[in-house]
Amino acid sequence: MFLKGERVGLQPPERGHIELFLRWFNDLEVLRYIQRVRPMGRAEEEEWFANLSKRPEDLVFVIVAAEGGVPIGSCGLHRISANNRSAELGIVIGEKEHWNRGYGREAMGLLCRYGFEALNLNRIGLSVYDYNVRGIRCYERVGFRLEGRRRAARFWEGRYWDILEMGLLESEWRAGREPASPEKCQESTRGGVTR
Repeated sequence: MFLKGERVGLQPPERGHIELFLRWFNDLEVLRYIQRVRPMGRAEEEEWFANLSKRPEDLVFVIVAAEGGVPIGSCGLHRISANNRSAELGIVIGEKEHWNRGYGREAMGLLCRYGFEALNLNRIGLSVYDYNVRGIRCYERVGFRLEGRRRAARFWEGRYWDILEMGLLESEWRAGREPASPEKCQESTRGGVTR
């Protein structure tokens, strides 16, 4: 395992994961939440895997549940720019029985920590469909903030949806990990919002 948390770990993809990717990315329930609409064929996925090491701007991981060591999804940093110290985050939990269990949030935390601490990024951004309420809530809990909205940019299930742009700065990420001060603890007992 390359990065390890309490409940999930992140490891580089291997050729044996291609079968999982094909199953996940050809499932309409999963596709509903990612930026892909057409089915994925084996040749396309084989080519993607073969060229992955030639693309330093993409860093992809398989999300593995600690219990049982089962691959449950994929995440990565894309369009990594050393010049701008930025990247775009993508994540999918492909095994639907693992949805709504906090695995995605922990995987994102590991990925963001790696991006900010090891890759020296200053900003990590992401795009999310406005109907993905569960995803938006997860991103906010990690510390991402709404930065903008692309109106009617996604056509799905017979209608147009907005795409939300969210971002997290390294300074915000670090501030969210500092121990709570006594003042913040008092705020939380008075109903203030804290992370």
